[in-house]
This record gives sequence, C-alpha cells and structure tokens, in this order.
Amino acid sequence: MAVKPKYYLGKPPDPEPELDDFQRECVAIFQRAAAAFSLAPSIGQVYGLLFSTEEPLSLDQIMTRLGTSRGGTFQSLRWLRQIGAVERVFQTGQRKEFYRAVLNLRKLAGAFVAARINPHVESGHQHLERLRASIPSGENSHAEFQRQRYDQMERWHRFLGDLLPCI
Repeated sequence: MAVKPKYYLGKPPDPEPELDDFQRECVAIFQRAAAAFSLAPSIGQVYGLLFSTEEPLSLDQIMTRLGTSRGGTFQSLRWLRQIGAVERVFQTGQRKEFYRAVLNLRKLAGAFVAARINPHVESGHQHLERLRASIPSGENSHAEFQRQRYDQMERWHRFLGDLLPCI
C-alpha cells in the first residue's frame, strides 16, 4: 500500500527534535516521582520535558516529543497548571499557547498539598463524626478501646490540620 505524500502550503513544518539524553533522564525521573505520588505517568513526563527544555513548548510540541496522546497531554497540562507547576507563556505572533515549568519548590509542594491532600483532611471531619457515632455508649472494654482509638485519630487529624498550612 502506497503512502500518500502530505501537501503543504509553503514549506513543510520542521520535524520535532528528538529528546537528548538529559531530557530523557528528566522525563524518567519525573515520571517515577509522579508514580510515587499516585499520579498519572503523563503528568511526570510533561513536567519533566518542560523542566528540561529551555524554550517554552506548545501542546503539539509536547505531544510529539513525548509520543503521548492529545487528551492525556492536555489533561496533564491542565492539572499541572491548576497546581501551579506549569505556567502559560505568550509568544508574540503565535496563536498557540506555550508552557514552561515553574521551579519554585515551596510553591509546588504547597499547591500539591492543597490539591491532593487538603480535600482528604477536610473530609476527615465528617468521617471522624461518623466514627465517633459508631462507638457504643456502654462502659465495657471494647467501647473503651474504640474511644481510645478514636481519640488517637482525632489527635492525628488535628496535627495534620496544623501541619499542612506550614507546608
């Protein structure tokens, strides 16, 4: 089966450059880091590529260089933008959006905690209330054990609530 040639108006677009060794290693490192935090591998890949690339990249450039799908790449960029790990860069004369990595670790950690951990801590109040309500009201050793464990969980929850704003 013959492959149809692509026809371009003007000159054909330049092919996307291959990743160099440094970029490949950064992509792999951030992909493993994403997996450690139970995030999609594409999140780590996208951040690793942007981290290791000097110039801002468009969605299409990221997809092509990583060999990822448009949907997965778009979702990864959206999540990374929401937590402040990636920022949009406007380039004069370009209609496409370009992106670059944000390098402020404190900002990244705080945004990650806010996006991934705070919702669980906040919903913990409701869970603790249901847990407290599930403890029998009697004065037996089983109920006492459950009250002690509830008290411990409440202390942990307070501690996390106090600690997370510091992070």
